Amino acid sequence: MALQNTPPLTTERLRLRRFTEQDLPALYAIHRDPEVNTFLPWFPLTSMEEARAFYQQRYQEAYRAPVGYRYAICRREDDVPIGYIHVETTDGHDFGYGLARAFWGNGFVSEAGRAVLSQVKRDGLPFVTATHDVNNPKSGAVMRRLGMRYQYSYEEQWQPKDFRVTFRMYQLNLDPTWNQVYMGYWNGATVRCVEEGVM
Repeated sequence: MALQNTPPLTTERLRLRRFTEQDLPALYAIHRDPEVNTFLPWFPLTSMEEARAFYQQRYQEAYRAPVGYRYAICRREDDVPIGYIHVETTDGHDFGYGLARAFWGNGFVSEAGRAVLSQVKRDGLPFVTATHDVNNPKSGAVMRRLGMRYQYSYEEQWQPKDFRVTFRMYQLNLDPTWNQVYMGYWNGATVRCVEEGVM
């Protein structure tokens, strides 16, 4: 079977699909909330024009690639995006997600994450990584629920917000024969460590 860019997925409660231009109001609603964007690298969106530019750069361009995983998280009942989830096809296979505040605490990201991870495993990705700000432990809890294991921590000057962040890096090996830890973040950092007691 040929690989696709963002093949549609369904779960018990969710539909995972590409963002479209018709989703701009929902995309704007997600990314304009300062609380949702606290631990994201970009600033909250302030207009529909910014939302359109964000969509074109982050989604429309990415969908032109032959393979990709950049999803809108939608409830099956109305198919309106309430968040996003992705796995990058770059060397670290970064797994990331965000959810509108009104839907926090319902397990939607974990449900979506299991579906996306199953898809990338079927497609042959050997592993994924995910990182979270040390001040955002709830994101780490999602990673652990999805079977990811803590590997190390590192500091990065986050852009475009331009401040220092300590990240914890988690990894999930999808190929049972893959036993390497991705060291890209470690090698790119001048401050890094393995924290004791972090699960």
